[in-house]
Amino acid sequence: MSEPSTIHASAVLIGAKAVLIRGPSGAGKSALAWELLEAGRAGMLPFARLVADDRALIEARHGGLLVRPAAALAGLIEIRGLGIRRLAHEPLAVVGLVIDLAASDADRLPARETLETTIEGVTLPRLAVAPGAPALPALLAWLGTAAGD
Repeated sequence: MSEPSTIHASAVLIGAKAVLIRGPSGAGKSALAWELLEAGRAGMLPFARLVADDRALIEARHGGLLVRPAAALAGLIEIRGLGIRRLAHEPLAVVGLVIDLAASDADRLPARETLETTIEGVTLPRLAVAPGAPALPALLAWLGTAAGD
């Protein structure tokens, strides 16, 4: 087990597992988190609830990666044009997918080695999204389909 680490990321619980959203400042982490919450409200996802926005605490535990909000930011999300907003959130979730926004290694047909990442010693599926590319369609496709290889 490890002590929690703080990372610059957002996380949304979708069904039983969370999507950990990473990327450089301004890449759209909060915007994608909001889009996922809206997709959940619209019935495009079985369940979607905010875990963390902007800063997340992560730790390896029992072979999985846990994510929780930074205490000062729990239940808060930045919405461009509105500022900081408060909403219901999950206090803890197990990460099931890492999505990297503005990823330099994003490809139309990704190499096998880019489909996983290791965080805190835990290997997880990874979805790389190219700079400027819309993340939500790729993420919905990842969630709703199986690999064809």
